[in-house]
Amino acid sequence: MTVYSTHQRAVEVPDVVVQRLPRYLRALDQLTQGGATVVSSQQLGERLQMTPAQIRKDLSYFGRFGKQGQGYNVLSLSEELRQILGLNRQWRVALVGVGRLGRAIIGYPGFAPEGFQVAAAFDSNPTHTGQEVAGLVIQPVAELCDTIRRLDIQIAIVAVPAPVTQKVVDLLVECGVRAILSYAPTTIQAPPHVRVRTIDPVLVLQSMTYYLGSVAGASPAPVAARRPRGGTERRGLP
Repeated sequence: MTVYSTHQRAVEVPDVVVQRLPRYLRALDQLTQGGATVVSSQQLGERLQMTPAQIRKDLSYFGRFGKQGQGYNVLSLSEELRQILGLNRQWRVALVGVGRLGRAIIGYPGFAPEGFQVAAAFDSNPTHTGQEVAGLVIQPVAELCDTIRRLDIQIAIVAVPAPVTQKVVDLLVECGVRAILSYAPTTIQAPPHVRVRTIDPVLVLQSMTYYLGSVAGASPAPVAARRPRGGTERRGLP
């Protein structure tokens, strides 16, 4: 739960609502690129597979947007969301872990247009430090705190092996980082004032296979409905 302040009031905004705002912004940017100037909550909902009521409720946390019967001005709402999300400025990002994944992150062209610059990269492997990747010189982890404070970095991306992830997160918190995106398949502990998000493609794939079943597109039968093979159904047993 986060608190958002307007000129009129301060409201508590559920984190799930904050996480949906970038989806709205991306849809609005796509509409702008397509030449649209006005969009209704119905049209936005169809694009995002959400109900119009949910969209209106989410936006109501931050003020009143659009006019009933006329919809939202696409460009105006996009600018409002950028300001709410803090995307009206450039954010410097530190990357810790410059293996294959880390190098791909440094070279990813999608960060800069959205206001994020990977400004520093660190690794504990001496064979990596000193190398240049996409114009960025990899620094030893010993220089982490000094660089983060000097460049005023508040966001970090962690791409290190799971066993050392918590140690890296603890160091980042100590250095003043307030938001961490981790690619490690492990649970992370951090103080309440530090925002942590984890990306684990394996977990997503594992949840998707539930819907595949043995026949494409068919959900597996509930466990309680399955019967033992080659035997009589037994009642009263777990």
